[in-house]
Amino acid sequence: MRPFLKWAGGKSQLLKAFAARLPDPIKESKYIPRYIEPFVGGGAMFFYLKTHYQIGQAYLLDINPDLILCYKVLQQQHRELITQLAKISAEYTQKSKEERRSFYYEIRARFNQQRQSLDRQTFNQTWIERACLLIFLNKTCYNGLYRLNRKGEFNVPYGRYKNPRFYDPENLKEIHHALQDTQLIWGDFEKAKEFVTKGSFVYLDPPYRPLNATANFTAYFRHGFSDQDQKRLAAFYKEMDRKEAFLMLSNSDPKNEDATDHFFETLYQGFKIERVPANRFINSDAHKRGTINELIIRNY
Repeated sequence: MRPFLKWAGGKSQLLKAFAARLPDPIKESKYIPRYIEPFVGGGAMFFYLKTHYQIGQAYLLDINPDLILCYKVLQQQHRELITQLAKISAEYTQKSKEERRSFYYEIRARFNQQRQSLDRQTFNQTWIERACLLIFLNKTCYNGLYRLNRKGEFNVPYGRYKNPRFYDPENLKEIHHALQDTQLIWGDFEKAKEFVTKGSFVYLDPPYRPLNATANFTAYFRHGFSDQDQKRLAAFYKEMDRKEAFLMLSNSDPKNEDATDHFFETLYQGFKIERVPANRFINSDAHKRGTINELIIRNY
């Protein structure tokens, strides 16, 4: 299994680094009694663990309502979603370059209009259409970003890919099966508190703290994720540590830009902080895309 969406800060390339740092009881038994991921995003970590380990109970959360809606559609109606993706893919592929661009903006406008009347409480057919539109936009927008303006509207421009691959039916079927024993929750990371118990494994992948003014891609939710939110997350981390859960957190390393920036050392003093190399491709300046260090912070 692999993520079905492109997602800023996706973790596919760091999975080996994470796997090497899993708690010993999990590595030895190949079993995770309870897994909680409060910022599921593209789901790379969950899909990796679900493939290589047995998971007793899983709880995936995210504050992005459309993302959780998409996961729920895959959990409950993946066949209908695949059918709709096939239809929109065929329609897009048959168009000329200019027609594709116009089609993208038509879909974006429909996606934004739809949110006004959408019933997010009860599963309905509109959810399937919305999941399809989200995947389409994700595969055809600029850099696969999910960005909202202050009105909560998706505003990423067209990406001009030659032959975007919208979906992989077999992968979506695998994801459908992986989600059957999983609770999907729309909400702030603090909602995860009620699910964390002693011995739970909690992986935290928050919107990264921007390394500079041009690297801010935290607007996956219209209110963003500020330094104050990072501090709130650190307080959550310490509270879950007191519950004796196993905690792993990843974030950007401010020292890539400023060697004197001790923001995370201060927030997570007393915990194990490691730096691992990662390639980052989402940057407005192509010359600044490349290998940088990222942080892995553990309480074990």
